[in-house]
Amino acid sequence: MQAQTTSNILMIRPVNFAFNEQTAESNAFQDVKSKSWTNNITQQDALQEFDAMVSQLRAAGVNVIVYDDTFEPHTPDSIFPNNWISFHHSGKVCLYPMQAENRRLERRTDIIDDLRKHFHVEVVLDFTHFEKEGKFLEGTGSLVLDRMHRTAYACISPRTNADVLDAWAKQMRYQLVKFTSVDSHGKEVYHTNVVMCIGDTFAVVCLNSIPDFDERLMVKEALESSGKQVIEISLEQMNNFAGNMLLVKNKKGHHILVMSTSAFESLTHAQRIELEEYAALQHFDLTMIETCGGGSARCMMAEVHLPEK
Repeated sequence: MQAQTTSNILMIRPVNFAFNEQTAESNAFQDVKSKSWTNNITQQDALQEFDAMVSQLRAAGVNVIVYDDTFEPHTPDSIFPNNWISFHHSGKVCLYPMQAENRRLERRTDIIDDLRKHFHVEVVLDFTHFEKEGKFLEGTGSLVLDRMHRTAYACISPRTNADVLDAWAKQMRYQLVKFTSVDSHGKEVYHTNVVMCIGDTFAVVCLNSIPDFDERLMVKEALESSGKQVIEISLEQMNNFAGNMLLVKNKKGHHILVMSTSAFESLTHAQRIELEEYAALQHFDLTMIETCGGGSARCMMAEVHLPEK
């Protein structure tokens, strides 16, 4: 059985972080007010938040592999690499079709080539041709993976297309659990990884965001049947990115549940106690990244599950 967690985490250090108008229509988590903020302020604050997170993760014993973004082409969302690439224990690397044209520019073969020095890459599976059909699947934003049981959870949205899901699942030999998730205004949630997080023996999920009761029951039963303790969060907690967590491990094999301070502070005392049974909780102030970028801690990390050389 494949491990759910890894201590190897890829992150992209931003050089020109800014409000991305091309993603705002489908991402209700982006605060439109931040559109008027000057780019040098958003970049400065985001960089500070990014560097602090990397520093603390490394201090906790996590192997954080950092690549600097490039000034050209302009990629305001490069801080969220998990949407364009995923790495798997089989040696497979997946490249994903992205909805926003300026996000497609984030894909970098030089990063894959550099990782080959330390990790075994068997094959690169490229799904980006679906962009020509207007069909998208944005990596482990769209897919929340139970790697241990080869099950992918996905809420259908403008950024998560059922046809691409089926093509991905066939290639990767995963089973799919598809559903629809909406926010408190009834708008489709853009990425599954703001709805839920899957650990090795637990799952954090906003079941109330799934309006169809049959689908809600299906998701809960799928999680429980794979041995997960289901920890429910509210819509308000989801809005504070409490679903956007990632379980990682350090070099000693100790589990760490990574989240933003906003997510941590939204949790009840009882929820924190429950989660601490599974992992040490580590949180970071990501106010600018969350407000302007509409993504949080999990979105910033692409787990490198490739076999080490």
